[in-house]
Amino acid sequence: MKKNLKYFLKNKLSNKYLEYVPSSFDIVGDIMIFSEFPEQLRKYEKLIGKTILDNYHNVKVVLKKTKKYSGKYRTPGLKVIAGEKRKETICKENDVFLKLDVEKVYFSSRMGNERNRIVNMVKPKETVLIMFSGCAPYPLVIAKNTKSKEIYGIEINPVAHKYALENIKKNKLEKRVKLFLGDVEKVLPKINKKFNRIAMPLPKGGENYLNLALKHIKSKGIIHFYDFLHEDEFYKAEDKIKKACNKAKKRYKIIRTVRCGQYSPGFYRVCADFKAI
Repeated sequence: MKKNLKYFLKNKLSNKYLEYVPSSFDIVGDIMIFSEFPEQLRKYEKLIGKTILDNYHNVKVVLKKTKKYSGKYRTPGLKVIAGEKRKETICKENDVFLKLDVEKVYFSSRMGNERNRIVNMVKPKETVLIMFSGCAPYPLVIAKNTKSKEIYGIEINPVAHKYALENIKKNKLEKRVKLFLGDVEKVLPKINKKFNRIAMPLPKGGENYLNLALKHIKSKGIIHFYDFLHEDEFYKAEDKIKKACNKAKKRYKIIRTVRCGQYSPGFYRVCADFKAI
């Protein structure tokens, strides 16, 4: 994919329309997804889709987003503009295979490097909890690439949970990964366990669950709190952590705050790693 899409379309679209051709897209398995597809190109979407299939040979389906992430499960609306009439695929990330429907399951391929960052921090024999575990990318990547003892995942979306169970079997990691379906606020108290490490990869609103995470983290355990913030307001992540820790009467220490993906111009997904003392 060294040559960009505009190169392949330069003899098919006028300069007027070439300007609108998106330069950014996501690849999940054999599916290409355009988050932004300008209205000006709507009458050319089939031409653009066919050009992609002719030149990007690993791509079998081309989708464009028709609705932003929304609803209880934070899933998008997607339309097939070229290729096979499906939205299910299998992708490989950090030595694990993940099967999912990209319209029915929240998943960001751009978080692959962030998941690998977490992997590199997990120590042998740790017990790890992934709140909002989706189709299980975090649990599987951690189980496959670390010597952790156990990884727990909790997911409210039944479709994502179904794929997660299938993915555990596909990757032969049933013995170390335990998955639960339901609202994390109801499921986690029933598990009645404390963890060395908790990751909270919720797209938005994770601060509402910090108090719950603090109840289930071991002393000196690490929590990875995710948020979407403007580049001038990264300090707000620590403010939210401070507020939750004060309410729970817990001491804490911020280890680092990192960018792990751009959400929109000037806005980023950030992760604040902190230790509960």
